[in-house]
Amino acid sequence: MSITVHGALAPGFEPVRAAFEDNVAERGELGAAFALMRDGEILCDLRAGWADKARTRPWSADTLVPVFSTGKAVTALVVAWMVDQGRLDYDAPLSAVWPDFAAQGKGAVTLAEALSHQAGLSGPGDDIAPDDWFDREKMEAHFAARAPMWPLGKGSGYHPLSFGVLADAAVRRADPEGRTVGELLREVIAGPRAIDCHIGLPESEHARAAEHVLPPRPPHLGKINAEKTAAFLRPGASPGRRGAAAWRSAELPAANAHATALSLARLMAPFACNGRLDGETFLGADTLAAALKPRISGPDRVLPFDLSFAAGVMINRDSAAFGPEPSAVGHYGFGGSCAFADPVRGLSGAYVMNRQMDVLVGDARARALIEAAYRCL
Repeated sequence: MSITVHGALAPGFEPVRAAFEDNVAERGELGAAFALMRDGEILCDLRAGWADKARTRPWSADTLVPVFSTGKAVTALVVAWMVDQGRLDYDAPLSAVWPDFAAQGKGAVTLAEALSHQAGLSGPGDDIAPDDWFDREKMEAHFAARAPMWPLGKGSGYHPLSFGVLADAAVRRADPEGRTVGELLREVIAGPRAIDCHIGLPESEHARAAEHVLPPRPPHLGKINAEKTAAFLRPGASPGRRGAAAWRSAELPAANAHATALSLARLMAPFACNGRLDGETFLGADTLAAALKPRISGPDRVLPFDLSFAAGVMINRDSAAFGPEPSAVGHYGFGGSCAFADPVRGLSGAYVMNRQMDVLVGDARARALIEAAYRCL
């Protein structure tokens, strides 16, 4: 069965549709969507293919897809809102709102350092089982008590899932109502604006979720070390044993956001448009500058790359993973999804899909769409 690209496209952006068609014809796309906005205007909102492996459900405008670590950018936005409200401080120790976190010499780790993968907690210990991730209090207590795997100030080591535990623990303790990242997203940010992005997908919406197809092989991690083993290779390194429905419903702010491409493009807009969301001020200038400030650069201890992190988002530099703009920020997710923001051009965008590939950052399908979009500007 042939796959046709559908959706909205601004005049002059026809090469983006052509790049999408190439992804289908040459890169084995099953189902996917791509969205691009500039200063609140939708330039591209394209979709194609199938939401299920059996190819019985066409990908529609409201198909949700799990975007894995791309959701870290959404969590970063929620944390930025909390900072803007004066409830959190990037440069204050995480232990200021979470005293237990000071154990094992972690008292000086700031919120920004935790969000930029410097806390030394790339993964859990051997005593964590896959289904423990569904117990928020247990995972928070585990990482609060855990000793860092490397000293503060000695570089980043990507925190695939513990990033979300740390961010959520800070948010819950700082919010006057004790709300989680997922609840704030639903009640304060996305829900009131009808932005279709969820951390903790309600069971009523599960039927809209796309089925993902695992990559043909595991991603290449480079030389294995203790930090990579904790992050990815231990039996308890990721959630499991509860089934897909429980995983979709759980709030895992580092790993299981469900979204459309357009919803991610909208949520990335504050990072691209001087703090504006849907044309209204959402983040103040000082908060935005602090959120996007480079916090660490250099070889990562977990991912086999030289990376630069701000407070929860990757900084493009010269990687071209998010297009040609060095100051662009964003995040990739397991399998190839990504969301990005270009503060120079006011662009925000996202690529989502259900056929995963074994690329950790810079999936060829996403890059083809982003590069085509920039050629149209």
